[in-house]
Amino acid sequence: MQIKEFIGSTVLDKNANVVGKVDNVDFDTATGKIEAVTLTLQKNIFSRDELEISFEDIATIGAYVILNKEIEKEEEAEEAEAETVEVEIEDDTE
Repeated sequence: MQIKEFIGSTVLDKNANVVGKVDNVDFDTATGKIEAVTLTLQKNIFSRDELEISFEDIATIGAYVILNKEIEKEEEAEEAEAETVEVEIEDDTE
């Protein structure tokens, strides 16, 4: 696989959830080995974030780039942090 094919590849976490796409690759200039990969994470249509991962976090590269770790989406993290609010409803049918 050539680097131009790698850039833009869809990235899945270890649970096969779509994480984003490969945006950039950092090389060790002395050895030519890939050190880190920058992913573009799709938050919504107008907003994107970047995440840099180590090359060791990649399990396989093929039709998809599959990570050997789970990436928690920001929406899921916000839901996990949300508070539970109890509401009491009074019955006025007397």
